[in-house]
Amino acid sequence: MSSRGRTGDDRGRTTGSVLSGVVMAVGCVLFLGGFVWGALTYRPYTVPTDSMAPTIGVGDRVLAEQVDGAEVRRGDVVVFRDSVWGDLPMVKRVVGVGGDTVACCSKDGRLTINGKPVEEPYLHAKGPASPTGFSSKVPVGQLFLLGDHRNDSLDSRTHLQDADHGTVSRTAVDARVDARAWPLGSMGMVERPTGFAAMPGGTSQPGPVKIIVGAVIVGAVMILGGAAYGPVARRRRRRSG
Repeated sequence: MSSRGRTGDDRGRTTGSVLSGVVMAVGCVLFLGGFVWGALTYRPYTVPTDSMAPTIGVGDRVLAEQVDGAEVRRGDVVVFRDSVWGDLPMVKRVVGVGGDTVACCSKDGRLTINGKPVEEPYLHAKGPASPTGFSSKVPVGQLFLLGDHRNDSLDSRTHLQDADHGTVSRTAVDARVDARAWPLGSMGMVERPTGFAAMPGGTSQPGPVKIIVGAVIVGAVMILGGAAYGPVARRRRRRSG
């Protein structure tokens, strides 16, 4: 049939089919592209203890962006591996970097960095920022790490008598935690604490996890919407006929 012989309905069906195909194609790119991007950027980890509670609970599944240790800033929650600590993936919060003097506690019970008290709203419980006092000078290229559940965390305080005085090399960092992915009720971003923002180097920026998740969701909606066009259009034609 020539284009002159087509009715308006025929042309509408053709245009609708083409548009639905385009929508599905774009949706596939976003959906699959988001998954590939996420797989290349993030790694899932399961947290085996409650040392990071309440930020991350025992058994929680987290998404951690693969980063170079040089990119880590104070306040970041990182996944690292250190032979002295057991050579297993561990999750802790960075509170001190090379050159810092990390100590606890101030007169009001807070952690101090270079003598300045730090607000830590993420801690598990009210009271002193650590049940035991300590002070450590962090060597250049090293990190001082603590759990958010200070009463139940084996962290830098436990290793103060080691050769590195409780610190871990930046090269030991595998990834930086951006979000909780499981269980469903605990899903959400792991926010950067503002207490470290005014210090030299500031805090790190979140990775692209929100963009990736958004691309996957939008892609899925576009795929479903494009696929639904045919059945919906046929039903409308039957009703109008």
